[in-house]
Amino acid sequence: MAQQTDWPDVDPALDPGGLIRESYRIEGLGLLEARSIFLDWAIKLDPKLDATIAIRRLLALYAPVADPAHPMTRVLEEGLGEMRLQTGRRGGSRGRRG
Repeated sequence: MAQQTDWPDVDPALDPGGLIRESYRIEGLGLLEARSIFLDWAIKLDPKLDATIAIRRLLALYAPVADPAHPMTRVLEEGLGEMRLQTGRRGGSRGRRG
């Protein structure tokens, strides 16, 4: 494990299986691996939860005890940025018309 740190307890609603927490503990984790873990997390997240709020809470839990340059922090921050850019689903004929 990367650091001898007191990591916060896993909130199973926010971090199913502790994927994000464990990613912070993996020594030498790269950006591509962090993105893959994030995708797994997003798939497992309860659809009733607001992903933006979940990401913010995960950052508040884990980023303060991690290396500031940890790839998972970057991926979570990128995820927040993507969530801000989404304006809603554009399906059906409205989506095809632009």
